[in-house]
Amino acid sequence: MTDEAGQESYRVTADELRQFIERFERLEAEKRDIADQQKEVMAEAKGRGYDTRVMRKVIALRKRDAADVAEEEAVLDLYKQALGM
Repeated sequence: MTDEAGQESYRVTADELRQFIERFERLEAEKRDIADQQKEVMAEAKGRGYDTRVMRKVIALRKRDAADVAEEEAVLDLYKQALGM
């Protein structure tokens, strides 16, 4: 392999690497923008009197399987009853 061919290979690799890094950086920026928008939504909900802590729990529950949630709630109720709560 000649030195020129090696240099060309390096340039292509460097360009590809730069593209990956720039794509990742753009995604990071988009992620920050989305996080800011989520904060705005929660601030608006809080301003209208909603409990954002509970809202976050509901959002987390909606991501989970309904059967898993039901099982966890049943166990929680059992434990609460055992403790007289």
